[in-house]
Amino acid sequence: MPPFLLLETVCIFLFSRVPPSLPLQEVHVSRETIGKISVASKMMWCSAAVDILFLLDGSNSVGKGSFERSKHFAITVCDALDISTERVRVGAFQFSSTPHLEFPLDSFSTQQEVKAKIKRMVFKGGRTETGLALKYLLNRGFPGGRNASVPQILVIVTDGKSQGHVALPAKQLKEKGVTVFAVGVRFPRWEELHALASEPREQHVLLAEQVEDATNGLFSTLSNSAICSSTTPDCRVEAHPCERRTLEMVREFAGNAPCWRGSRRTPAVLAAHCPFYSWKRVFLAHPTTCYRTTCPGPCDSQPCQNGGTCVPEGLDGYQCLCPLAFGGEANCAPKLSLECRVDLLFLLDSSAGTTLDGFLRAKAFVKQFVQAVLSEDSRARVGVATYSRELLVVVPVGEYQDVPDLVRSLDGIPFRGGPTLMGSALRQAADRGFGSATRTGQDRPRRVVVLLTESRSEDEVAGPARYARARELLLLGVGSEAVQAELEEIMGSPKHVMVYSDPQDLLNQIPELQGKLCSRQRPGCRTQALDLVFMLDTSASVGPENFAQMQSFVRSCALQFEVNPDVTQVGLVVYGSQVQTAFGLDTKPTQAALLRAISQAPYLGGVGSAGTALLHIYDKVMTVQRGARPGVPKAVVVLTGGRGTEDAAVPAQKLRNNGISVLVMGVGPVLSEGLRRLAGPRDSLIHVAAYTDLRYHQDMLIEWLCGEAKRPVNLCKPSPCVNEGSCVLQNGSYRCECRDGWEGPHCENRFLRRPR
Repeated sequence: MPPFLLLETVCIFLFSRVPPSLPLQEVHVSRETIGKISVASKMMWCSAAVDILFLLDGSNSVGKGSFERSKHFAITVCDALDISTERVRVGAFQFSSTPHLEFPLDSFSTQQEVKAKIKRMVFKGGRTETGLALKYLLNRGFPGGRNASVPQILVIVTDGKSQGHVALPAKQLKEKGVTVFAVGVRFPRWEELHALASEPREQHVLLAEQVEDATNGLFSTLSNSAICSSTTPDCRVEAHPCERRTLEMVREFAGNAPCWRGSRRTPAVLAAHCPFYSWKRVFLAHPTTCYRTTCPGPCDSQPCQNGGTCVPEGLDGYQCLCPLAFGGEANCAPKLSLECRVDLLFLLDSSAGTTLDGFLRAKAFVKQFVQAVLSEDSRARVGVATYSRELLVVVPVGEYQDVPDLVRSLDGIPFRGGPTLMGSALRQAADRGFGSATRTGQDRPRRVVVLLTESRSEDEVAGPARYARARELLLLGVGSEAVQAELEEIMGSPKHVMVYSDPQDLLNQIPELQGKLCSRQRPGCRTQALDLVFMLDTSASVGPENFAQMQSFVRSCALQFEVNPDVTQVGLVVYGSQVQTAFGLDTKPTQAALLRAISQAPYLGGVGSAGTALLHIYDKVMTVQRGARPGVPKAVVVLTGGRGTEDAAVPAQKLRNNGISVLVMGVGPVLSEGLRRLAGPRDSLIHVAAYTDLRYHQDMLIEWLCGEAKRPVNLCKPSPCVNEGSCVLQNGSYRCECRDGWEGPHCENRFLRRPR
């Protein structure tokens, strides 16, 4: 053999030993449907009287590894069988050069015994004499079976590369009433599998390499033929487009090259250009249809509220990936509260301009809001009025103290239609929207009107709006983009207007409205979600007295934020002779606990390294594993006297590159060059003359933090994926691509492969 042909033969042989880079059978459906197919395969159960015989290919062309996968497939099928003497009987053959009975159908009466026997089967090797094995069954029947008194099912697991004819004996078996499944392993020869399988062939040809899919396909066919019953009444067999691939040799034109040819007419050798071809193995796709059972999944009921994304976990579990401010409760229910004393009147546009759909959206918003923010100890009282031609107070303020009763009352509010007389409604709301209460001064709660509309007013609104504000009503507007300008005129300030672009975006305004209702009592940006870490220099150059000044300053700053797992999380790192996490982001869920922990932070002394402390924050504090939240703005505030900052510029930039803002508060009469480099090119440096002056710079720090909290964030910075998973942005959310051996929404679960 010429050397280049020998080399090509060796390469082809080596390539054929490599597993395919693409699945050899792939169902072309959504990831959600793939998950449902997998779930259904675990729920299937066959309890009929039936004889099932496995015919496993143990030839050299299959190989020991694929033989083990064949056994794994058979064991997985047995997991769904009610094996007993009266119900399902199972037997097994191994075939290669000759057929070998591993155990007859009447050998074992329990599932555990059958699975254990299949697991102990030993690979024999030899030629692929599939036809010989089929003839054996034709002549002797199913060993230990019940003959034709019960359905007979033959499951052939092979690579379909028989060294004899299989079509005739397979046809004769099927004519005797045997249902034949042809299940491929390794690189199956699909045309031979089709010759083996019963009709319709697309329902009886499967791939053992995709074990859950193949198990689902087998039992889907059995349930369709009434041999086994369906999994549950809600599960159904559906046709899905799928594709089967074959690994084949393909000849490709490689170009022309000079060659010499003889001639019959003359003894001369003539020069010419001859075509040359190369051979390579490629995957060729063959479209077909797969029939699989899908069952209702845990996400079908859309349990995640407020735009959360449902991720199925197992048979009936799920996890909600929630948008900002909705992650405190299960199913993305917002964990908010109205701690301020407020009388709140929702004013709903019920005119023809808003339409019935817009009115129903407004009612849904009010229902979600009261369920999210009202509790038994809430100091807020809520009422609802509608308007079109005139104002109608349908739920007086404070009439319902019980939230479920209030929600039920909202369900009964009808749509009225008619003209959009918003100005008249505002004047009437100021006069009679809050009842006849005469309390004044400190005794009267704050009174707020929240106007919800998608339609411009047909009457004058500026005068009535001034009339309402003059009676000490706070006006807040929630509306579509089309009415933004008019709402800003009515409310008197753009800050009092919340605009939404679509129905889901309307529900996302709930946290912002909650914050605006109590904004008078809440300085700073309390309702903005933020992961905040203070980093304090506790080296000997600072001293214990100045450290106490820093503790007092941090406590005062913490009071400006709403500390809970859904809004602001605060962590504290101290550094000096060592670097220490005083407390992490998710360890102090309340403001009281946070203030106590700040007071208990240790003074370390020694020589400090700001760079080492920043790397500590990067690796061990601002991570998802330690409580940092995906999609939430993140900031680090460094308080230092300036010594030990020479190595800090690069670690600080590493944090910034990962989506974490860094602000430096440098204390001392003169700022060192190391501090200036640490602060970076942005305006992220506050110079404080002395530690006793820290309190005078609190407002500046809070303003900076509030600005950072409102900056757009990258959901993949820092990456929410653990165990070296890769974060990929997708449709306003993200997904994690896990490395081999890991799975889960954030690659947090180790994937335990089933034994083969």
